[in-house]
Amino acid sequence: MSTNTIPNLENPDEATLVVIVDDDGAVRSALNSLLRSVGYKVEAFGAPKELMQKGIPETASCLVLDVRLPLISGLDFQRQLAEANHRIPIVFMTGHGDIPMSVKAMKAGAIDFLPKPFRDQDMLDAVAMAIERDRTRRLNEAGLEELRRRLESLSKREREIMAFATAGLMNKQIAGELSLSEVTVKIHRGHVMQKMGARSFAELVRIAEALGVRPPASSSS
Repeated sequence: MSTNTIPNLENPDEATLVVIVDDDGAVRSALNSLLRSVGYKVEAFGAPKELMQKGIPETASCLVLDVRLPLISGLDFQRQLAEANHRIPIVFMTGHGDIPMSVKAMKAGAIDFLPKPFRDQDMLDAVAMAIERDRTRRLNEAGLEELRRRLESLSKREREIMAFATAGLMNKQIAGELSLSEVTVKIHRGHVMQKMGARSFAELVRIAEALGVRPPASSSS
């Protein structure tokens, strides 16, 4: 069994995706050319509705979104995405932006807010930051899902011992809590370390914290 706590699930051959939503065809075309010139895959849409019909991508990605759109503002679309639990990072662009609008967008989680006309490098920098944030989030979530699967592989007794041990109880105390011998507790702890892929007890403690593993509230400590 692998001992990596967080598996490396990234495919280096898979190009990251930038999604553009702007009702101005010339802007979409210019951005498409710019982003493809540095190796990004690009999908461009004239309205948020078109994007939602296609679906939010399931790969590392970001959304380059115009603030001023005919039927729904970019800020309202940002809110709708958040309410639907779509966490694609957003780079806003606008020809009519002001400070309050920018602050509102950034407080809601936007990566950047670029006034038109923007420098190509500013856009590339913002997109790179957004892609990296999305990639990190996806890898972290995938890692947690793997840890949950490993936790599911533990027996009920192993989970109990993991909870007590990572809460700071010594083997003798755990043995008393569960009416076991210390030798049995040691054996189970070894199984827990192996199944959870923990290379040290400190790492097992971090895993337990990430997964919310804790002993029953009624147990003594």
